[in-house]
Amino acid sequence: MIRLARVGARKQPFYRIVVIEKDRARNGRSIEVVGAYNPRTSPATVLLKHERIAYWRSVGAQLTPTVEKLVAKHPAPAPTVDETPIKPPVPAREPAAESAAEPAAGPVAEPAPDSAAA
Repeated sequence: MIRLARVGARKQPFYRIVVIEKDRARNGRSIEVVGAYNPRTSPATVLLKHERIAYWRSVGAQLTPTVEKLVAKHPAPAPTVDETPIKPPVPAREPAAESAAEPAAGPVAEPAPDSAAA
């Protein structure tokens, strides 16, 4: 269930919008906080995590009537189209053909051990 949990001081209400099991107390242990509601500001401040609310609704969570009104009044913002031009991908560089001037890669000769150091 998705409902309000009051966390404000006396006569200063502030609510968290929480996912909680139906039989738990109003301010009991919640599963996840998915928003906040402050009715004391003008206009009231509502912060919602729309993706998480949509997820919990998809797995069967029900909204209380108050939370349902808040979600309906503050819908998710429409996705905006990015106005920056999309750059085409840079083609992969092809290895250059070996020129005749460059020696072919072969075994590297190791320097001879220094006999004086022994």
